Amino acid sequence: MSEHSDIKIFLVDDDAVFLKALEIDFLSNEKFNIETYPTGELCVLNLDRNPDVVILDYQLDGIHKRAMNGIQTLDKIKAFNPDIPVVILSSQDKIEVAVNCMHHKAFDYVVKSETAFFRLQKIIPAIFKLKKLEKQLKWYMERM
Repeated sequence: MSEHSDIKIFLVDDDAVFLKALEIDFLSNEKFNIETYPTGELCVLNLDRNPDVVILDYQLDGIHKRAMNGIQTLDKIKAFNPDIPVVILSSQDKIEVAVNCMHHKAFDYVVKSETAFFRLQKIIPAIFKLKKLEKQLKWYMERM
């Protein structure tokens, strides 16, 4: 992502009302370019559009019971490009679910609660600060 371009965020959730609310919240930041998907399958089909971040629901079976769940979608995203940060959203407030997501290389895990939107707005800048630090460290290590 260049410094002058928008941050492309994929929002993936099978709950149409929650997805729309999330989209509206993110559109309040003019630097965000938002694409929404109701299924993991549609998200994966559009990965060639190069999202900077994916915010992904954990369940994803509200539309089709045989749909890919969040972990399966996360694995496909990471297989496509391991550098795409993925934040998992879930209504489950269980530590074992969060740990499982982190084992599958999620960047973070956010419980759908009254603070979820606020947390997501804070996570996006943190992702890019971390990416910048990683790039600086790589540059430094190459010169040693």
